[in-house]
Amino acid sequence: MQTFAAQEQESFPEKPALHPPKKLTFNPYGMKRYFPFLEWLPNYKREHLGGDLSAGLTVGVMLIPQGMAYAMLAGLPPIYGLYASTIPLIVYALMGTSRQLAVGPVAMVSLLIASGVGALAETGTDAYIAYAILLALMVGVLQFAMGAFRLGFLVNFLSHPVIAGFTSAAAVIIGISQLKHLLGMDIPGGKVHETLWYAVTHITDIQPIALLIGVISIALLVGLKKVSKKIPGPLMVVIFGIGVVTTFDWHEKGVSIVGDVPGGFNVFALPGIDFGAASVLMPIALTIAFIGFMESIAVAKSIQAKHKDYKVVPNQELMALGAANIVGAFFKAFPVTGGFSRTAVNDQSGAKTGLASVVSALLIILTLLFLTDLFYYLPNAVLAAIIMVAVAGLIDVREAVHLWKTDRQDLVLFSITALGTLALGIEEGILIGVVLSLGVVIYRISYPHIAILGRVPGTTQYRNILRFQDLEVDEDIFIFRVDAQMYFANTNYIREFLERELEKRPEVKYVVMNAGAITGIDSSAAHTLFDLVAELKLRGISTHIAEARGPVRDVLLRCGLQEHVGVSRFHLSVEDAVREIRSEEGPRPDPYALQTNRGERFTQHVD
Repeated sequence: MQTFAAQEQESFPEKPALHPPKKLTFNPYGMKRYFPFLEWLPNYKREHLGGDLSAGLTVGVMLIPQGMAYAMLAGLPPIYGLYASTIPLIVYALMGTSRQLAVGPVAMVSLLIASGVGALAETGTDAYIAYAILLALMVGVLQFAMGAFRLGFLVNFLSHPVIAGFTSAAAVIIGISQLKHLLGMDIPGGKVHETLWYAVTHITDIQPIALLIGVISIALLVGLKKVSKKIPGPLMVVIFGIGVVTTFDWHEKGVSIVGDVPGGFNVFALPGIDFGAASVLMPIALTIAFIGFMESIAVAKSIQAKHKDYKVVPNQELMALGAANIVGAFFKAFPVTGGFSRTAVNDQSGAKTGLASVVSALLIILTLLFLTDLFYYLPNAVLAAIIMVAVAGLIDVREAVHLWKTDRQDLVLFSITALGTLALGIEEGILIGVVLSLGVVIYRISYPHIAILGRVPGTTQYRNILRFQDLEVDEDIFIFRVDAQMYFANTNYIREFLERELEKRPEVKYVVMNAGAITGIDSSAAHTLFDLVAELKLRGISTHIAEARGPVRDVLLRCGLQEHVGVSRFHLSVEDAVREIRSEEGPRPDPYALQTNRGERFTQHVD
């Protein structure tokens, strides 16, 4: 008869002492996490090529005038908008998880660039351009680091009403800032009200031809969008503007034009690192990193909902956007992110993979190499019209109406952020939004919802007495429920609530805390509960705890509160606690208890 050891040796023979070295092979599947194009490229379907080419060409055509307009908005020469619409698009196509997101210059980021860099250098100067490129590098590093360290959740601390209020106000600021180009007059920079007042008081300085070109361009953009979103409206108005200026020589009659646009794609250069400037730019870099990512992830997720063949991964999106900005900085690009309008057009035009973005980038590179001379007579009023129509959709009136109907508190946040941004400026508005968002989070955590409970007649269910009628409430039993995690920031409020309610009810002899909604408890809260139970005991009031979850029971066991309260006063339900209190026999010396694998006893009487 073989022993177990012999059987084991026979079944699993001894391995040789020496093993041949394993051959190291490249595993593409392990790289798909960081380079999602390895997922769609090897499985690329021929039927997707037509849609990708069509979408890539359409978005590329849109990007040419948009990129130039947004560069002008950022205070940069128009050519830098084309630089920002090339390499960053290709990098994102390789690393991004969204297959329809169209990355490139956007109005919001351009305005933030002008706001931040304008404090360091004069618009259009070499120093200004260098700082804008440095800002792209900083934004990229911040976004990539946030993604690498899985910090994408931090954007959740900026509430949606605050973002909507800031975005709406910034859209108004962007639109007003373009009045000087639309009206053909030199308006000094300033706040919104200052710009409007200057335009009204100097109305005789308006260049009527520039205004005519701008108004017709706006009408064409709006009209063509209503006819079909696939029509490249920006390209149409660019052709219109160049055509009328060259035909009627309006540039000689005072109409401002783009002028010389340097061609070629010899743009690789190391971005200059100025640590003094970087420290000044850090707040605006953080803002662009957050705002850019939030705008990008919002549109990426909304488009992905229509496509079930891939998943948008927020942290990888951060890394992809970060890499796009880092690499873009070496090709004279200013900060970029995903755009709403271009992404919608990209999707509607048939984009199925990131190849569409590569096609867009290649089209713009060809434009830089061969077609820049065509934009010499492009009127600035046309670029202003493109910007104004694009940002008009960012003014979120629907959100304000929705908040009016559903949540007035969030409407206040929306309004304060919007008005603060309009009155004080972009950076101040962002600061107001951040402070408000964090303030709301701290307030809601510090003052959690607490419900006083009563029994639904004829049942064993207990509900909030303020929400349900005809509930049964015992005068000598006070039952309440805390709907939040208990920790140092809210324990005093919970304690004050209980003391205040007990002062109103001098006949109370028993307190039952429904802990079912408490997801966690820290040492400070446990210490406060320990003291509270002792104080209630001195007043002749016994404490019972019902429905405590496992992690909460673990803490209460370790801190000694379960022993302090008494094992028999921990219950699986509020009904069990009330039955125990009403039992003619009183607390039983050895109640039936559930023994958990952590060692604590959890009381449950069997009736």
